[in-house]
Amino acid sequence: MEESIAYRLEAKIKELISRYESLKKENALLQSKLESCCAELEQTTQTNKLLEKKINNLQLTEAFTGAGRDNAEARKKVAALIRDIDKCVAMLGN
Repeated sequence: MEESIAYRLEAKIKELISRYESLKKENALLQSKLESCCAELEQTTQTNKLLEKKINNLQLTEAFTGAGRDNAEARKKVAALIRDIDKCVAMLGN
């Protein structure tokens, strides 16, 4: 009877160790995937920021050259830039 209990206990311990090792490998794999996804997200975020900057630069260029179809929008952008410059000059004057 004691042998039977010891045998079952040993079998359960071996099963737990096996599950532990399996989960440990799965965790390492998931950690690796997480790091990869974080790096990809960072790269995508940087690319997104760069593209937004390029869009803003193109819009600004269009505003100054009048190349865009909507001259009213160009005037608004230039007016906004002038207001920003005026604010900066006012802040420097204080």
